[in-house]
Amino acid sequence: MGKEKSVQAGVLHEIFQVGVYKRSQGRIARQVTFAVLGATIALAAYSLWSFMSATRFSRDFLGMNVEAVVDVAQLRWLLPAVLLLAGIWIAYRVVNLPRFADFLIAVEAEMNKVSWPSRTELFRSSMVVIIVIFVLAFLLFGYDIVWQSFFRAIGVLK
Repeated sequence: MGKEKSVQAGVLHEIFQVGVYKRSQGRIARQVTFAVLGATIALAAYSLWSFMSATRFSRDFLGMNVEAVVDVAQLRWLLPAVLLLAGIWIAYRVVNLPRFADFLIAVEAEMNKVSWPSRTELFRSSMVVIIVIFVLAFLLFGYDIVWQSFFRAIGVLK
């Protein structure tokens, strides 16, 4: 139980730090991960903004007078903006958590070991895959026609 509390306290401590863990290592993997998390958070904030713009708020929202606290039009912009900023900060800090950053550093190191195909090899391999997919599609279509005619001949299909 004590270890769980120290781990949770460590994560909370890391979230509110400003520094970058192992700054020069795994930069590309961290940047791509941050970009994906940021885009997801931005889409969620936009979705919330769209929902709040389409929804008509009553004067009594969640048991409090909304207009007394903040103008409803301001709430439609303020809440998604605050959640967007908080989400971006959390995404930035998550990619710098030591355990997750070490994982991303290891991922980038493994990606650097990959033997990537040349442009012509990629084109040839892609063409083989596309041709095989079409051949299999036509083959399955032919089997479907044969089975349909068989089942119509024996009276199962009308």
